Amino acid sequence: MRVTRILIAAGLLLSWSPSVEAWGPNGHRIVGQIAENHLTDAARKGIAELVGRASLAQISTWADEIKSDPSWRHASPWHYVNVPPGQTLETARRSPSGDVVEAIQRFEGVLRDREAGRKERVDALRFLVHFVADIHQPLHAGYASDRGGNDIRVRWFGESTNLHAVWDENLVEYQRLSFTEWVRFFGHAEPGEIEAWRRSTIGDWVRESRSMLPTVYDYGGSRSDRAPYLGYAYIFKHADGVRLRLLQAGIRLSGLLNDIFASP
Repeated sequence: MRVTRILIAAGLLLSWSPSVEAWGPNGHRIVGQIAENHLTDAARKGIAELVGRASLAQISTWADEIKSDPSWRHASPWHYVNVPPGQTLETARRSPSGDVVEAIQRFEGVLRDREAGRKERVDALRFLVHFVADIHQPLHAGYASDRGGNDIRVRWFGESTNLHAVWDENLVEYQRLSFTEWVRFFGHAEPGEIEAWRRSTIGDWVRESRSMLPTVYDYGGSRSDRAPYLGYAYIFKHADGVRLRLLQAGIRLSGLLNDIFASP
């Protein structure tokens, strides 16, 4: 019994499994398509050698789709990083099972290794496309205490859900745009922005996500017997931030892939 309690406690401390995909399928496709639009010819060629005609938008959801496969259960902690309040990425105790920061660095290394097996590099590409998007969702750099907002019950226009789901999908889907429409409307950056965003580090991406957490959790009070109501006011407050994070993720992903597949 004591061993069972210890194992349960360790699991709660080190990992949480989001109840929905990060950004949702549309969000990941948005990031993949933005990245695709900013690839060099060399990167397009290198990617095509691995996945054929599949686009980055197509492969962007694979890392969530495999969650139903028990053989991939070990990959669940790779979608996020937990940093307690008052701590930083550098001071926080990191999961020994890996996290999204470690996973991006690891799969970048596999993808750069031309001696690695083809399947290894294909999986590394699919994970990398997904995880660069994940790290730009603020609640994927959140708190283990509420499982990245999964334990925060809210009412989205009166419908019961949780804060994590609101950020994964609701704030992206409320305009009812396809991922291609979203990219056409909002997937453009100025040359100076592209240059600056690509100069940033993975640590910067985490810090940016965490800087958004105070407003993410600012959803107003509620009666003790009811979850907070989120609607148009919450959308208005965060619409620009969501667009920025998706755009930054796509631009940074393209920069990373352009560098990986640069001609030797």
